[in-house]
Amino acid sequence: MGCDGGTIPKRHELVKGPKKVEKVDKNAELAAKWKYCALSQEKLKRPIVTCELGRLYNKDAVIEYLLDKSAERPNADSVAHIRGMKDIKELNLTDNPEWEGERRNIKGDRYEDIHCGMFICPVVGLEMNGKHRFCFLQTCGCVFSDRALKEVKTEICHKCGEPFKDEDIVVLNGTKEEVEMLCEKMEARRAKAKTKKSKKSKAAETVPKPQDSKEGTQSPQVDGARSPVQNGGESSLSDMAGPSGSSSSSKITKSSTASATKRTVQKMEEKSEVFKSLFTSHSSAKRTKEQTSNWVTHTPYHF
Repeated sequence: MGCDGGTIPKRHELVKGPKKVEKVDKNAELAAKWKYCALSQEKLKRPIVTCELGRLYNKDAVIEYLLDKSAERPNADSVAHIRGMKDIKELNLTDNPEWEGERRNIKGDRYEDIHCGMFICPVVGLEMNGKHRFCFLQTCGCVFSDRALKEVKTEICHKCGEPFKDEDIVVLNGTKEEVEMLCEKMEARRAKAKTKKSKKSKAAETVPKPQDSKEGTQSPQVDGARSPVQNGGESSLSDMAGPSGSSSSSKITKSSTASATKRTVQKMEEKSEVFKSLFTSHSSAKRTKEQTSNWVTHTPYHF
């Protein structure tokens, strides 16, 4: 059972100790964050978008997720906070002139830099490979290094010239503490948006409709006009007898009520001229014989 030929076993070969904790390769971890999509694990390619927590995605992968959220994905937890296209921002990145793509060293006769990034900071020139801290602006989506924003302090974007505030700066692929802070800000922002929507809906419900106000103003006039006519009609027609008297009484009451309720808009003194001009009975809506045409169509497309 072993130990043949005079071999002497050592202690670590006979006694099993605790397993060593596997350490993640830093280079592989940085490449997974800055060169691959956080959702589909595919290589980043334009257009590249980011969320409110600073993670990088391919726009196509996010659209596919929003169209079908029921599909099983390995990294669905990383996009659980994305509700729609409004929660993501397309990044305005600056290409690295030294980037030649993946696996260009086919012959193997030259050095291949693993840490070479696809994009750089347009102000300082630092490569976006994970070794340097990068941020983006929520207003325009431009990406800069943290060093550029600290050294060249301004309230206008260095690339597009759009104004921004300190609250609009979001860190890309930040630490756990920074991600927790961004998550708290995101929840507070969404809570404020919900309160604003609820206030607007309540205000819309409390405002009276114009139709209700018109009916309220016209109803007492109609009731007042009907009461004397109906009283007089009943007293005058009560003396008449026979079927002819009943039919004539109904005609008189209908005509009296119709004359009382019919009231043209142009005769209303409380209405303004601008309101009266909206109706065809206004003088401005009438045309002369020269302006009128000799033919009429049911679907006039000549306007």
